[in-house]
Amino acid sequence: MASLQSSYAVLCTTPHHRNPASSKPFSAKPSTYARRSNAVHVSCNGGADQKPTSEGRVDRRNMLLGLGGLYGASNLISDPKGASASPIQAPEFTTCGTAHDVGSGDPLDVNCCPPVSETIVDFKLPPVHKMRVRPPAHKVTKEYLAKFEKAIALMKKLDVDDPTDPRGFMQQANIHCAYCNGAHDQPGTNIDIQVHNSWLFFPFHRWYLYFYERIMGKLIDDPTFTLPFWNWDNPKGMQIPKIFDNEKSSLYNSNRNQANRPPAIIDLGFSGETDDLQLVVNNLSIMYSENIRSVNSTLDFMGQAYRAGDQPGGGAGMGSSERGSHISAHVFVGDPRNKYNEDMGNFYSAGRDVLFYCHHANVDRMWSIWRTLPTDVPKEIKDPDFLNASFLFYDENKQLVRVKVGDSIDHKRMGYEFEKVDIPWLNYKPSKKAGKVKIQTLAKDVETADKLFPLTLKEITRVLVPKPTKGKADEVLVLENIVTDSTKFIKFDVYINDEDDKPTVMDKAEYAGTFAQVPHKTKAKKSNGSINLKLTDIYDDIDVADDDTVVVTLIPRSNGKDVTIGGIKIIPAPPKSA
Repeated sequence: MASLQSSYAVLCTTPHHRNPASSKPFSAKPSTYARRSNAVHVSCNGGADQKPTSEGRVDRRNMLLGLGGLYGASNLISDPKGASASPIQAPEFTTCGTAHDVGSGDPLDVNCCPPVSETIVDFKLPPVHKMRVRPPAHKVTKEYLAKFEKAIALMKKLDVDDPTDPRGFMQQANIHCAYCNGAHDQPGTNIDIQVHNSWLFFPFHRWYLYFYERIMGKLIDDPTFTLPFWNWDNPKGMQIPKIFDNEKSSLYNSNRNQANRPPAIIDLGFSGETDDLQLVVNNLSIMYSENIRSVNSTLDFMGQAYRAGDQPGGGAGMGSSERGSHISAHVFVGDPRNKYNEDMGNFYSAGRDVLFYCHHANVDRMWSIWRTLPTDVPKEIKDPDFLNASFLFYDENKQLVRVKVGDSIDHKRMGYEFEKVDIPWLNYKPSKKAGKVKIQTLAKDVETADKLFPLTLKEITRVLVPKPTKGKADEVLVLENIVTDSTKFIKFDVYINDEDDKPTVMDKAEYAGTFAQVPHKTKAKKSNGSINLKLTDIYDDIDVADDDTVVVTLIPRSNGKDVTIGGIKIIPAPPKSA
């Protein structure tokens, strides 16, 4: 009982850095919630029409779950090592603080904190009676577009009529700011919550879009309404959809890169290629790589583990999709005329562009596609610290609800699916190299890792790396202790035994994968981590024969001077499951 009392005391103490009252139009009103120990409202009875508990009642089971306490630990899958479970828990809105600019560390001139509610209910997915279908943005009908524009216009109208309505356009945009720029802390700590750079990336954004759609449907009285997806993985959708480029539309945003307005083709590799055809084939090669070819394990795709008490990770914690096409689309759209590439080019402001939600609808689609791929990589994460991680969102009825990662794994259980379109990258495996590389010739004048690393990637660099096994083998390339300036957009690509020096061409057998990050806030300005890139298929395609070394080429795409790689090595492929 002592531990129960202790947990209750934590729940009801005064927040350690509560956001003060603000005169800014989108600030949350100050609340007495944390000081009123007899007014805690928590419920375990979820659903679309859940009712909060009555005044003064405390559901201890839920309270402990919210704090990562006894209930959360006792009902999770047992840890074979006996360690207690520690999933990331939903933040306490009453302790929301100031978001900061990732570059200077200065407080942002915007209040990202949500309105405070004294009632939180645990959300339960409602029964699915009819599947909602998300369409590709480049194929929407006039009738659909009219509904979409009306829904966004009504959300923007709420900004004026009631700035504290959590369904308003700016309030919804600020969700991303608060969860991504350090406004929310892990409960009871001074450690930021970060929903990027880890296995939380896909489920957080899936829940975010889920409630965004429900809010739009409520405002236009159409519960079947869904967001469209920006189909940038298909040649027909590899430009900003034209519905977002009408300056008279509620979908338009002037804070976009004007050079990348339609019909400009998106460059998912940031290769600098100017030929449209080459851009398209580069993009297809990138999609194949980040979903199939470079992925050796579940976490290679999903992102690295992130548990309560962990400091937010940097770009190395990202899965292949997050650090690949996801980041490229953000930077492609962000406006370089703005100091921090607002809106899409920065986490805090990304949600102010409607295109952000459609971009993430396609990111969400990538997760759903990957889960169906017939590869030897397991698609499920069974770790309870993943499944029991939780977030808070406001629903379409302005009710604050708590959701769990485990309830978001199957999008069809959430009542939606994606319109079927061609997926050309599924079969875009690069052609095998015509002839075997003579490693002795290629390696001439190439330094070994011990002479080059740690390496600041100021220019294209080649390094000779030994293999643990001669010839073809199940192996991965490890780039370890990657230290980056977290305030910068950083990207570099990796090639194996690449003979030609054409850094803009990516549809080739030698392409192994990428590292990238967008600016993000961490307590420390530097981020540190490692990434693995699967080499098994590449060995097949370039024919390593009985070679016991390979030449790795590292090509900086953006701010190479701000990344240092501590080491590089090839190891036998580790286990594939999470």
